[in-house]
Amino acid sequence: MSGTERWAGWFERLAPEYGFEVRAKISSAENAGAKNLTKETLRGVDVAVNLRGPDVAVTNLRRLADAGIAVVCGTTGWFAELERVKEKINGNGSGLVWGANFSVGLNLFREIVAEAARRFAKEESYGAWDGRFITLRKGCAIRDATGIGGRHEKNGYGREISLSANRAGAVPGTHEIGFDSLEDTITIRIQHEAAKDSREGHCAQRIG
Repeated sequence: MSGTERWAGWFERLAPEYGFEVRAKISSAENAGAKNLTKETLRGVDVAVNLRGPDVAVTNLRRLADAGIAVVCGTTGWFAELERVKEKINGNGSGLVWGANFSVGLNLFREIVAEAARRFAKEESYGAWDGRFITLRKGCAIRDATGIGGRHEKNGYGREISLSANRAGAVPGTHEIGFDSLEDTITIRIQHEAAKDSREGHCAQRIG
């Protein structure tokens, strides 16, 4: 595992329940330039989990590919480099499982929104809005605030989308997508569990 102590602790605690053993933990402080992601330091490791941000994710993924280690990566913000990373991984015969979010519910939510955008693209009388109410620790949601808007555009919804994001304390993360006209409003909403349960769920999904 490469990343923060907070996330690493969750993985280490949950791994035995899923039949896995944590063989190595590499913190940010000791991994500048991904220098410790080598065949020697990762001897006996089958799969690595990258928990670092987009500023170092690509370097980590390329070094892990060099070491022949398959990777699970849930970091966002680096997808512009995805094709280069794929080439590296394919050339070394390792593997990569990646996603902006490993929550089953959120991925289904995005598919529902994509289909809604496709249908409402034909209805000129409807506008769209994208709103988030998130916990203080969910900084990644702010950076990804236009992600659903992008799905609207990919499905033919080219009109302006009103975006908003609010941060608060210990509240469940909530994401709402709306389509409204003078006649009615349609809202699609997902609410995540409390931060602690959410982190545990994400860890379990990545381990499983």
